[in-house]
Amino acid sequence: MVRHVILWQLKDELSAEEKVSVKAGIKEGLEGLVGKVPGLTEVVVHTEGLASSNADVMLDCVLESEDALKGYAVHPDHVAVADAKVRPYTKTRVCLDFEM
Repeated sequence: MVRHVILWQLKDELSAEEKVSVKAGIKEGLEGLVGKVPGLTEVVVHTEGLASSNADVMLDCVLESEDALKGYAVHPDHVAVADAKVRPYTKTRVCLDFEM
């Protein structure tokens, strides 16, 4: 099993209302990939960090293997969510992948 964790910061120019909407879209889009992407077994998107946080959104997902992670990265459904709901609104991305 592989855990794939990403932290994003949203773009500064987004209003507070826009950030709420963007976070909801990211959460809905990424959590909706379970059952569509082979080997993706669990997805949780955290959008309500404490004031001490320096990231706005966290993706925490589990995949069956490193090969499943590679497939997830290029899967059309994942790419569509990333291109429409994530990349246009984020300024930074940090990733940690590890075997469990």
